[in-house]
Amino acid sequence: MAKTSKVVSLSINNIQNYWGLCKPKVVLMLLITATVGMQLASANFIDIKLLLIANLGIGLAASSAAVINHLVDVNIDALMVRTQGRPIVSGKVSNINALFFALSLATTSMILLTFYVNTLTAVLTLFGIVGYAGVYTMYLKHRTSQNIVIGGLSGALPPLLGWTSVTNQIDTGGLVLLLIIFIWTPAHFWPLAIDRIEDYKKAKVPMLPVTHGIPHTKNCIIIYTLVLLPVSLLPFFINMSGNIYLVSAILLGLWFLYSVLQLKYKPVSRSAMQSFYVSIYYLLGLFSALLLDHFYRIFLTIS
Repeated sequence: MAKTSKVVSLSINNIQNYWGLCKPKVVLMLLITATVGMQLASANFIDIKLLLIANLGIGLAASSAAVINHLVDVNIDALMVRTQGRPIVSGKVSNINALFFALSLATTSMILLTFYVNTLTAVLTLFGIVGYAGVYTMYLKHRTSQNIVIGGLSGALPPLLGWTSVTNQIDTGGLVLLLIIFIWTPAHFWPLAIDRIEDYKKAKVPMLPVTHGIPHTKNCIIIYTLVLLPVSLLPFFINMSGNIYLVSAILLGLWFLYSVLQLKYKPVSRSAMQSFYVSIYYLLGLFSALLLDHFYRIFLTIS
């Protein structure tokens, strides 16, 4: 009986290790934005079968890219405090098993998206895997301080993938959603890079605070946040969203801007991480407002 319990315990731990490789919190955020993209591309409510299959395909692809990121970054992860406990670094998952796991996730994703959603979404999703796991992780991350800016395109794809899952074409609405996340990404990530600057120095990763200093990085965060304000209003100006979204986007944008201004002019010990978390809540709030506004417009249409 004790031996059986030990086997079960080891099995559960193994599942948790593979689950951790997938970066589930990051994938969840990507799926939220993908779901909003699907709903905004639909005149009415999304077909539940399409919603589930498309999200499963997109989620598996994002998880595959995350696993490859763990594999490629194993040496620098071993040097950074926040990543030293990751499954591959700690030896809980072998390199070959992680690679097989990543390939299995990617292959399943491509099969689901190609045969049950559409080829365009499958191709764009594959582009996202290659962009994040290959171009960003293997090259940009170690070559330029603008790594997160250029590589951010891959992370901005999910709402467009959601959009194309429904429409099978690239439209203005989907591109606007992509643009919002593309502009948001540097302002979201650089506060984290400021907080973990010593880790990045140790690992010799040329993040912007390492190469250009913290004051310059704070200025760049403010610039991207200011640009994000008008960009976030584009859904209203192209008539994709209405007044509920407009008011929400303005208030959320001002809150985000206030946070990064505090980081620049009145910093305290945890200001960088506070701005980082505000950026997450900002994006969740923005996409929730898009969804709420869309449902309200559907309700007005059918009532």
